[in-house]
Parts: sequence; structure tokens; C-alpha cells
Amino acid sequence: MTRQTGMLMGICGLLLAEVVQAATPVDELLMEYRQQSVNDFTIVNGRNIWNQPFRATNTTEERSCTTCHTNDVRQTGKHAVTGKEIKPLAPSVMSKRLTNPDKIRKWLKRNCEWTLGRECNAQEKGDILTYLKDL
Repeated sequence: MTRQTGMLMGICGLLLAEVVQAATPVDELLMEYRQQSVNDFTIVNGRNIWNQPFRATNTTEERSCTTCHTNDVRQTGKHAVTGKEIKPLAPSVMSKRLTNPDKIRKWLKRNCEWTLGRECNAQEKGDILTYLKDL
């Protein structure tokens, strides 16, 4: 092996390591949820969950993710109770969205409990994140 070939292989190895480490926080969470799920995650299932009305316990009103976030996650939403503005969830509009795994877990837990009346299961979380990540 020549010195140039060895250097080229070393550079390629470093570049490959960078690509492998370039997984986003959403991708890491999807891998975690995939281990707990039976089916593949799909955009269609995520969109269906996002738009589906649920009746949470202790309420007579129906709620969906669109209640606060609108049916277009690229738009600004408004909290149904407080009226507080909610910035768009789509990473294509807000580059900092879906970049912190702890915040993603926190908000999925809180919002699933408020909307569905329970915590979302791994399949639902994976479908929702799959839907949101590429919008």
C-alpha cells in the first residue's frame, strides 16, 4: 500500500465516521421506539394520529394534535386553554425543532396525556415523529 493510498483510506474512514455520527436526535429516538414496536413507522399513520380526534378522560370535548398545533405543522399554533402562541413544529420552518431528545420526550408525554388521555405508545410516538420530521 502506498502512502497516498493509506492517507486516502484514513480520510475516507474519518468521513464515514462523521456520516455515522450525523444521525439526528429524531433518528435516535426512532431507533429506540422501533425496538419497542411491531410495525414500521409511516408518515400516513403519523398524519392520521395527528388529525384523529380523541376524547381524553375527565373531559367531554374531543381533542387532536391539531387543536393546538393546526393541521399544518409549518404554521403557528395556539394553545387551546392558555391561548399562548406555539411556534411551528416543522424542522423545515424552525431549524431548532426536534433537536433535543429530552424535550421531544417531555412534550410527547405531556401532549399525548392531554390529547389522548394517556401516554402514547412507542408505535404512536414513532409514527408522529416520522410525520413531523420531514415536513
